[in-house]
Amino acid sequence: MIPSLATQGELNTFEAIGIAEATLWAMGNKRFMRTLLTDEGLRNLHKRMFRSTWRWAGTYRRTQKSIGVEAFRISSEVRNLLADVEAWLQFDSYPPFEIAARFHHRLVEIHLFANGNGRHARLATDLLCQRQGWPISEWGASNLVAAGDARSRYIQALRHADGRDFAPLIAFMNLTRHP
Repeated sequence: MIPSLATQGELNTFEAIGIAEATLWAMGNKRFMRTLLTDEGLRNLHKRMFRSTWRWAGTYRRTQKSIGVEAFRISSEVRNLLADVEAWLQFDSYPPFEIAARFHHRLVEIHLFANGNGRHARLATDLLCQRQGWPISEWGASNLVAAGDARSRYIQALRHADGRDFAPLIAFMNLTRHP
């Protein structure tokens, strides 16, 4: 599926183009935005992002990784997450920026796909925010794919969220400006 790419940088650029195309498609697609918080919607988003890169794009992983839930639990964990998000929204369980952070963290924690999970979770979170009329994260206004200070701070914020301390992730996302 991938054309001849010689370097990691070329692959990153190739993937970034697919992600940009998927972002434009999703943001302009009202039907998709209504299905975002469904199993099908999350898989469709990943497929749109990476369909030019991986044949398996949009398919939940079937093998165990060093992170994420066991592969056989992915579908049930996604259903639980989506039910939680719907309840959080319905009952105003948390402020909007905390709902966004919790949604993002759980997507990363479940680790739905063999690759592209962070990028998928960030875009899905941005789309949730757009759908709800909330500010969209700035994600540290940095490249989170390449190793560096921003990626280190992002991973550290996710580790805090593992312990149910969402403040560093919310701060990294720069969402606290929401009323």
